[in-house]
Amino acid sequence: MTAPVSVVSGGSRGLGLAIVEALLVRGDRVATFSRSGSAALDALAAAHPGRLHVARLDAADLEAIRGFVADVAAAFGRIDHCVANAAVAHEGVLATMRADEIESMITVNVTGSIVLVRECVRQMLMGDSAGRTVTLISSVVADRGSPGLSVYAATKAALEGFGISLARELGPRGIRVNTVAPGFLETDLSATLSAENRDRIARRTALGRVGISGDVVGMVSFLVSPAGSFLTGQLVRVDGGC
Repeated sequence: MTAPVSVVSGGSRGLGLAIVEALLVRGDRVATFSRSGSAALDALAAAHPGRLHVARLDAADLEAIRGFVADVAAAFGRIDHCVANAAVAHEGVLATMRADEIESMITVNVTGSIVLVRECVRQMLMGDSAGRTVTLISSVVADRGSPGLSVYAATKAALEGFGISLARELGPRGIRVNTVAPGFLETDLSATLSAENRDRIARRTALGRVGISGDVVGMVSFLVSPAGSFLTGQLVRVDGGC
């Protein structure tokens, strides 16, 4: 049986890189993109020759996303799983936030994710789509809130609504759509938060710590596996009791 093909956006570091590695380990052929790449991603590509397709592009470049998905389909023959993970976060109170910061979060986190999913779904629907999946990466701030992250929270809440409706749209074709909402993780994205904000987050978490990427990867792997075959339209929080 031919190995599944999984697309993961933002796979050069943090949670995205951990998801890419987990999918490679389970035997998938994986495609990912990021704006700058990383030595860790290059090392994975060297360790899995012919099984990891890597591109450098800006997640705000919607035409580049379309081209990337077309290239993946041409290289691997199909797309089975899509994990929309790429995101940017700008911390700051709304009254002083610049318009370009607001626009970049909306474009990357919402529009870019939707366009990526649309292009992957188009490929999925060309054949037998049963068992194929879309996984959206949200955040607990979408419904728990956090000072200085109102716009970021809005973008993630948009993805959650998108996922619920898309699950109903694609369910009859056997494509499952779920959303994972991690708590705050030790990643480059969270590194933009102030020390005060990070300490406050850790204190209000039941497990008393900020998470790591490995805390979330298992749930994503489960959702894109046959073990999750009767789960769709779900929002799963992996947040340490936030």
